[in-house]
Amino acid sequence: MKESTFDVIVVGLGAVGSATLYQLSKRGINSLGIDQFDPPHTLGSSHGETRITRLAVGEGEEYVALAKRSHEIWAELEALSGKKIRTKTGGILLDSGLDPWSKHGVEGFWERTLRYAQNQKIAHQVLTHHEFQKKYPNLLLPPSGKIYWEEEAGYLFPEVAIQTQLDLAKKQGATVWTSSKADSIHSQGEYFQIRVEGKEILAKQVILSAGGWVKDFLSLPIKKRLSVCRQVLYWISIAEGCTDWQKYPVWMWGYGPAPEDFIYGFPSLDGKSIKMASESFVEVDHPDELNREVSEQEKEIFWVTKVDGKLRGLKKQILKTSVCFYTVTEDARFVIEPMNGDSNFLWVSACSGHGFKHSAALGEDLVKRLGY
Repeated sequence: MKESTFDVIVVGLGAVGSATLYQLSKRGINSLGIDQFDPPHTLGSSHGETRITRLAVGEGEEYVALAKRSHEIWAELEALSGKKIRTKTGGILLDSGLDPWSKHGVEGFWERTLRYAQNQKIAHQVLTHHEFQKKYPNLLLPPSGKIYWEEEAGYLFPEVAIQTQLDLAKKQGATVWTSSKADSIHSQGEYFQIRVEGKEILAKQVILSAGGWVKDFLSLPIKKRLSVCRQVLYWISIAEGCTDWQKYPVWMWGYGPAPEDFIYGFPSLDGKSIKMASESFVEVDHPDELNREVSEQEKEIFWVTKVDGKLRGLKKQILKTSVCFYTVTEDARFVIEPMNGDSNFLWVSACSGHGFKHSAALGEDLVKRLGY
């Protein structure tokens, strides 16, 4: 088939890929976005109704600027589309205060978050246990607990964000191919040749943002740096007469020292349930091997270990579940690297489970790295 040529091709149109294609289209770049599925979809890392966004990110102070810029871009997208992408609820980060939760480092995550908020002048408060109990009685934090409150935190609608960016990208001249799997990417002189469902296309530059499927294009030593880890989201029924959950902010709670000693949740959007989850770092080799079913035993374990004794105002009834995954690096940092040292071909990891809040700005950053 005759080859088509583009200035930039984006492979993978999830959180980062859709943001990148939108930013390219804003600049009038002749660009093509390709995805093996039909985004937004339920097979990757960017679905499940809501994602937390916050500014003081304990994963690393260097990410604060990305979070702030993403909030500006979400507002821009909302103005252009008329769609609601971000809801500001405020957010709380809890630590039970006995064995500090030490995700992504030796120092406690709560302490890092507070320090970054202070350093970056992010509006926040540290609440006393009495103040916290009075405002949020459904979270059963022990008296030893520590409470950080951030004003600008809230949640995003990931499916709406992805769809909006793709719609605007197409409106601004980008080409989008969905249900189109990229089989290979090879250098061909000053271009890159990409085979897609029997077609051969050329690009001067490539962004590979295929989430966990990025491993299909990496050499074995690099591939080993990334772990695909299954995550489960739960919607738990609110007890009769308990309407408080609809007024709650987003919340995160590290209740022990281990990375999986953690729960997080969202206010009720449907008036019937709250969405909550933990984190798991059990690795599978590839996203195609992910178990997308949630057993009754798994639900029971979640209730006993993550809900019972920590939250009230809920009943032991899980209305629905959803499975997604993190693509995690050893230090939980993002990876943006030239493929084989070629700065015209950038590959991007799926950001270790904390990327959606940064994705809008990451797309802009990637476009700048290509020189636009």
